[in-house]
Amino acid sequence: MSSYRVSLQLGALRPSADPAAVLSTAAAAAGELANVEASEIGVVAGIARVTVRFTEDDDELARQIGAHTAESTDRVVEVLRWQVTERVKSRWLPVEP
Repeated sequence: MSSYRVSLQLGALRPSADPAAVLSTAAAAAGELANVEASEIGVVAGIARVTVRFTEDDDELARQIGAHTAESTDRVVEVLRWQVTERVKSRWLPVEP
């Protein structure tokens, strides 16, 4: 199994959404379809970002998990952009559509 991660750049919180639910929503969405290894929230270059790392067997399934995670998280906070990357040796490389 390969290690993948989906990174979500976040915008505005949805009305009446709980900020504390953002990370758990993203991790739970990925966890519905894959084994989640880790999740974190942070700020990169002034933009809030959630990253969820998970394992999967192939790139297409990993992209589907990324799309599901972004779609689910977008219900709580605006997802501006998302990307799936795969761990190859010591680097994270983009998974192309």
